[in-house]
Amino acid sequence: MKILLIGAQGLIGAAVAAELGARHDIVCAGRKADVAVDITDPQSIAAMYARLGRVDAVVCAAGHAYFGPLASMTEANVYVGIRDKLMGQVNLVLLGQDAVSDGGSFTLTTGVLADDYIRNGAAASLVNGGVEAFARSAALELPRGIRINVVSPTVITEALGKYGPFFRGFQPVTAARAALGYAKSVEGAQTGQIIRIHG
Repeated sequence: MKILLIGAQGLIGAAVAAELGARHDIVCAGRKADVAVDITDPQSIAAMYARLGRVDAVVCAAGHAYFGPLASMTEANVYVGIRDKLMGQVNLVLLGQDAVSDGGSFTLTTGVLADDYIRNGAAASLVNGGVEAFARSAALELPRGIRINVVSPTVITEALGKYGPFFRGFQPVTAARAALGYAKSVEGAQTGQIIRIHG
C-alpha cells in the first residue's frame, strides 16, 4: 500500500513508519517532512493531497493540545487543540476522501485522556473526545468502502521525561507497542473503532 503518514518525525510517528514501512510504501508528511503540510491550514492539506494523488491509507500521528490548570485556562488555550489536533484531523478526512483508494482507510490519533482524566488535562480530553466522536460517526458515511479508526495510546515510555508528571499511576507503553494499533487499523478490516493501547 501507499500510506500517507503525517507526523512521522514524532515518537509515535517514527515507530509507525518503522512498523508499516517494513511492508508498505510510506510517504512522510509534516511541517519538516519531505512532503510539507500544516494540518492547522486547510489549504495546506488540500495542496498536499493534490501533490500526492491517490493513496491507500492516511495515518495521522500529529496534533497538539493544551495542558494546564483549569483555573487559568482560557478560550485561546482550548482553541490550540481544537484548531490543531481536532480540526486538523477532521480536515484530513474531509479534504482527503477523494484522495483515498476504494477500500482504503484513515487512522487518526487521540489518547488515553479521552476516557481517563487527569489534572491539567481538560482541554486535551475535550479534543480527544471530539476526534473519537467524529470518527465513529464518519464511519457511517465514508464512501467507497473507506474505513476510519482512531488509535488511543496512553503515555509513551519514551516521553515520560516530558509527560510523566501529568500521568502518575498510568502504565506507559513503548512507541513500538503503540505503533501496532496503527498497523491494526491500516491492515485490518474494522471501521469506526477506537483502538486503545492503554497498558
